[in-house]
Amino acid sequence: MLLYKQKKNQPAKGKRLLISVTVLGSAGPIRFVVNEEEVVTAVIDTALKSYAREGRLPVLGSDLNDFFLYCPNAGSGALSPWETIGSLGCRNFMLCKKPQPVKVDNNARSNSAITQKASGSWKSWINKSRSLKISSH
Repeated sequence: MLLYKQKKNQPAKGKRLLISVTVLGSAGPIRFVVNEEEVVTAVIDTALKSYAREGRLPVLGSDLNDFFLYCPNAGSGALSPWETIGSLGCRNFMLCKKPQPVKVDNNARSNSAITQKASGSWKSWINKSRSLKISSH
């Protein structure tokens, strides 16, 4: 008995891979099937859509350009956006958000300096908290 009949007119798509993408700060990996000829940006897009569809936290957003995809086995650098996913020989990936530049104006800078001077060091805070004695009655 034949359960699956392949259509003859369809061209061969290439090898498909089950990959696992771990989002930095999330509870667990996202697993999905991709074509080995897909580029890294398409994989990032699919991962972000799956992440949002599952309602995972923290909320990431949907802009592809805000993320890097890393392969832990391939070295320490982020993958090129136009590299094919099958060329790496890896099936486990890490998705990380790019660091956003922080804009600080002069007022905020002076306020933070005053706050730091007023609060003192963390050692003095610990010593003050140890000196406070809480009575049980």
